[in-house]
Amino acid sequence: MAADMLTVGLSGTKVARGALEITANNIANASTEGYVRRSVLASEVSASSIAMRPGDISLSGARISAIHRNADLFRQAEVRRTSSDSSRAAAELNGLENIESAVEGARVYDLLVDFEASLSELASDPTDPSLRAAVISAASNVAGSFRIADDSLDAAAKGLQFEAEGEVEEVNIMTGELARINLRIGRTGEGTSERATLLDQRDGLLEKLSQKVDLQTSFNAIGQVEVRAGGAAGELIVDGGSSTALGVTTAADGTLTFDVGGTAVLLGGGSLAGKELALEAMADTRSSLDTLANDIMSTVNTAQGNGAALDGTTGQPLFAGTGAGDMQLAFTNGDGLATAPAGSPAGSTNAGNLAALRTAMETNGHAQDVSNLVFSVSAQVAGKKVTSEALDAIAASSRIALDQQSGVDLDQEAANLVRYQQAFQASSRVMQVASDIFDTLLELR
Repeated sequence: MAADMLTVGLSGTKVARGALEITANNIANASTEGYVRRSVLASEVSASSIAMRPGDISLSGARISAIHRNADLFRQAEVRRTSSDSSRAAAELNGLENIESAVEGARVYDLLVDFEASLSELASDPTDPSLRAAVISAASNVAGSFRIADDSLDAAAKGLQFEAEGEVEEVNIMTGELARINLRIGRTGEGTSERATLLDQRDGLLEKLSQKVDLQTSFNAIGQVEVRAGGAAGELIVDGGSSTALGVTTAADGTLTFDVGGTAVLLGGGSLAGKELALEAMADTRSSLDTLANDIMSTVNTAQGNGAALDGTTGQPLFAGTGAGDMQLAFTNGDGLATAPAGSPAGSTNAGNLAALRTAMETNGHAQDVSNLVFSVSAQVAGKKVTSEALDAIAASSRIALDQQSGVDLDQEAANLVRYQQAFQASSRVMQVASDIFDTLLELR
């Protein structure tokens, strides 16, 4: 009897001590990123298999059967999904804000309006050198604003491309580490502290990975993970102990495409998908700027060819270039402005051709087109900002739900310390009683 009690008491102290150690570990890691609260699972030790008579008592106490991670696969999946959506929206918003800054900062609309105003002032005295010089200056400013806008968009695009390449490298590092963790999980025992630590590392990497790309994950019985990039129909980037590299290619227009092991993959979430969308918007905006620049150059140069310069010769193109990026003046002498109709003598004050240019500028609505482009970009930014804030809130809510379930509650852990300490003391008391009984039995002999 005394021996049985001693065994039971000893097992109780071991269970209580293990629970105290796990509780202490929870408290120590309360602020550790990715740490999932642990708890001890105890089970009764089977009694002896020796045949017993009715009334006999044979108890062997308890033992720690496993270290349990208080993780919720559904909530973890929700955190990954919402984090992926939030990261995509944030990256796209950042790119759109760069577009807005480039277009508005270049002041294309304002300077085009100034150019049209200078044409109106020149109509009051077509031969005035200062008014002609003002038109040349205004035209130069318009060309410069298009170049600035194009250069700014080009710089922003290169920045996003560089960031995307860096993030692809990060993805490949993380997938390689996940593959190694899969192998290590296979070599650890079920319910051990080492297994729990590896699963924490696995989940932390999956969450970080989901911020870069949208993932589809599946887990086997021991916790090894299989990961696909691009959702359920995507390509395997982690399969057991092996990983396949994610690749990125930059097209001539600056947009991105992704592949896994050479197979194209469409990313629907994560910051890489957001950068891809932002670069597509940049390419569209640069194309629109090219169209606007070419339209303005065509209108002005056509009018120039239909009139006569101050010296009576046929007007020459004012603008040169193939788009916004290289738009510039073809001449800088105000005398070259063809304000008079074709065939007019030198020094003509007839502003008929200038009037035709002003009418063409108004009819073609170049200033309005530029305004529409700026408004469109601003509207996209405003809309995406609302979307991004909403997705951030959803992601934060998912994180709170997960933390409430798997995070460390210091108040609860403090209560557990008291409870397990009492259990340890009670088991120690059982051992003391067993020792006293044993001593009494010895005295009876």
